[in-house]
Amino acid sequence: MKLVAGLGNPGARYRGTRHNIGYEVVDRVIARHGLRTDMWRQVAETAEWRRPDGRVLLVKPTTFMNLSGEAVAALMAFYRIDLDQVLIVCDDVNLPVGRLRARPAGSEGGNNGLRSITASLGTTDYARLRIGAGRGDPRRDLADHVLSRFSPDEVGSVQAAIDRAADAVEVWIDGGITRVMNAFNRTDEEPEDAGNVES
Repeated sequence: MKLVAGLGNPGARYRGTRHNIGYEVVDRVIARHGLRTDMWRQVAETAEWRRPDGRVLLVKPTTFMNLSGEAVAALMAFYRIDLDQVLIVCDDVNLPVGRLRARPAGSEGGNNGLRSITASLGTTDYARLRIGAGRGDPRRDLADHVLSRFSPDEVGSVQAAIDRAADAVEVWIDGGITRVMNAFNRTDEEPEDAGNVES
């Protein structure tokens, strides 16, 4: 079984915010395939996608962003999912709005959801797909920024990025993180590093 976790915060208050892009990507995959969602032990909303080549668990932790690792670790333990079968999808304020970047491992890059997952799993060696949320005015408090909604001129780019990220999730399911990197990381961005350090 594979696990794809889109990070975000539960509740209408946070719907559509920059920090909830991970949720929206998972929702897009669920909608594409007409999957049914259930609450799992009050820590995650999940949908099981039964495919000819195996099962995929699509997950939205409901523990809030800063405790995402608790839900991911609990689901991995319950379903006996190996680390190399996990993909985390989240926002990244260090990337321009709409840009995708996939990596097989790396730092948290300031994302508290990734920080929680790293703490719960005891490693940074898990695949992640990050979607650019933009930094905006650097004088603005970062916590306020990630909980803000996209401006009207950003919405089109964000919706297109969510669609591409959903495509990337499906490519990862079929072929792994290297295929995602080759297909969705920008070819004109800065040179690839060793995969262990991220901005």
